[in-house]
This record gives sequence, structure tokens and C-alpha cells, in this order.
Amino acid sequence: MFDRRLLQNFDWILLLLLVILAFMSILNLYSATYPIRDSGGSQIFIKQIYWFLFGFALLLVVTMFDYHLLDRIAYPLYISTLILLMMVLIIGKIYSGSQRWLSFGGIVFQPSEFTKITTIIVLAKYFSGHGEYDEYRLRDLWWPFLLVLVPCLLIAKQPDLGSSLALAIIAFSIILFVKIKWRSLFILMITTMSAAPFIWYTLQEYQQKRILSFLRPETDPLGAGYHIIQSKIAVGSGLLWGKGFLKGTQTRLHFLPEQHSDFAFSVLAEEWGFVGSFSLLMVYLLLILWGINIAKSSKDKLGTITAIGIVAIVFWQLVINVSMTIGLLPVVGIPLVLFSSGGSSIISTMLGMGLLMNISMRRFMFQ
Repeated sequence: MFDRRLLQNFDWILLLLLVILAFMSILNLYSATYPIRDSGGSQIFIKQIYWFLFGFALLLVVTMFDYHLLDRIAYPLYISTLILLMMVLIIGKIYSGSQRWLSFGGIVFQPSEFTKITTIIVLAKYFSGHGEYDEYRLRDLWWPFLLVLVPCLLIAKQPDLGSSLALAIIAFSIILFVKIKWRSLFILMITTMSAAPFIWYTLQEYQQKRILSFLRPETDPLGAGYHIIQSKIAVGSGLLWGKGFLKGTQTRLHFLPEQHSDFAFSVLAEEWGFVGSFSLLMVYLLLILWGINIAKSSKDKLGTITAIGIVAIVFWQLVINVSMTIGLLPVVGIPLVLFSSGGSSIISTMLGMGLLMNISMRRFMFQ
């Protein structure tokens, strides 16, 4: 039964930050998909509204159950997403050379996005049930490493290197939070760096070109370096105040590739300039800080680790996407969370936000 006391502790600040991000996303996407000779928005813009509406409804549903239920259903949820990832490799839909989507009853979704949430949940269950360690050694972490490695390999096989790396970084953030011995951390870093040459030769040719074009985009300005060059032109041309809403030349003339998804931030920077970009980043900063505050205020380890993992999703996808658009990182196809177009990304992230809201509302229930 739903406890009425929870309504008194409803997290209006978290909800307000999400509403602001949703509004900015829809406004930016309207501009990114605005037809040159048509007076209305595109189908992508309309879908984004539906996704956010469904996402907010899902957020409210998730707040209605006690998040401690996750302790019992963590492994079933995790296994179900592994099954979906294996189904992607067998019957998944192929778009732009990648097999990343499943279709059921006309609904197309990307299982890798939901895997981030289930992996966080299963890691939270594991570490909350192993409180006897003050600091973990590598041999204590073989099971968490395996829990992360399996979905990472399945996602990389699609191929989707960006999502695979994002999942690994998010999981590593959780491991750092629960504390790992410095000696073990040093060994892990050395091992990872030593494996870099092997990883390079396992990459697809287009993935290698993306990395090389990141280092020297001018060597292939019309090929692999095109995305980075056009994005940097869009961001730089916005200057302080931007060119104005619906007035970005890179966007209007469609020089900017994937401007509704991977490079949505570039559209914002061109039209709203440094002021608009700074405002968006401040909203994200407030969301991240508020999420950390929720983690800190949680009364148990399960809630704390789950909240940290959800915050890590927002933080790392923000850092990777923005760095990608301004040329600080290679183009890896990571959308800007809660801003770029993408139903699976929005729904999975709103599920995470629902869990964050759930933890926030119940932090007073144990007093």
C-alpha cells in the first residue's frame, strides 16, 4: 500500500530539474528538425514529446513501490536484459551498419540503454550485501567484473563501442565509490593500458578512423573528420549570445550531421551561444549535485549505490557527448542524456530518475 507520508517528501526539486531539461530538449529538437520550406515541426520532434510524457508517467509509477524490492528482483532484471542483448545479435534490426535494436509489436527499442540500469541495480545488490569489506581487492571483485564484462561484450559485438565503454565507465565509478585498494587500482590501470594495442586491432575499421580523425580531423575533412569539423564550426560560431532560435546556419543548411541526436548540443551552442550552453550545463550540474545529495541522504547502502550509479549515467554521458561535440573526444555515438532524440535513452533514463525519486522520498521513512 502506498504510504501517504511519501507525498509529504515528494522531491519537487528533482522533478523541476527534469521538466526544465525536457523543455530545453524539445525546444532544441524543434529547431534541429525544423524543415526549411515547411512551417511545422518534424515527426522526430513530435515523438520526443510523447517519449517525455511516457517517461514522466513511468517515473511516477516507479515511485510507488519500495526500492528495496530491487534486492529481490536484481538478478532476474539483469538476466532479462542479457537475453534481450543476445536476441539483438540474432534477430535485431540493422540501421547504418549496426545491429542494436529489437522490434516487438511495432515498438523499436535499444536494449543496451536499459542494460545500464539493470547493471547498476545488480551491482548495488552485490555491494550492499557485502559490507564486510572496508576496501576491495581485485580478487574480491571477480563477480562484479564478470557482471559488467558480459553485457559490455554483447553490446560491443553489435557493434556499439560507445555504449559498451559508457557502461564500463559507469560500473567502474560504482567500484571506485565502494572503495578499492590503491594497489589493486594501480594494477587494474596498468592492465587496461597494456591491453590498449589488442583493443585497437579488435575495433572495426570505421571505429579506428573515428579515433584517427579525432587526432587529425583535417586529414579527412569530407570523411571521418567531417563530423568533428562541422560540430566545432557550429559551436564556435555561436559566440556569446548565439545566432538566435531557428537561425543557425550550420543547422538550417544541414551541414551538421546527426543534429537531432549525437550533435544536439552543437545546435544549442550555435543558436544560443555560450550563455545558452552554460545555462544547460548548469541545469545538469544541479541535477548531478542533487543526485549526489540523495545518495548521501539515503539510509542504506542499496539506495546509496543505486543513486550513485544513476548519477554516473548522467555525468559520464554528459561529459562524453559534450567533449565529443567540441573535439576533446572521438565521435563514439553517445547521446546527450535527456536532451538528444531517442526513445530508449529517454525512457531508460527516466526509469533511473524514478528510482532516484524513490530513494529520495523514502530517505525519511527509517527515522
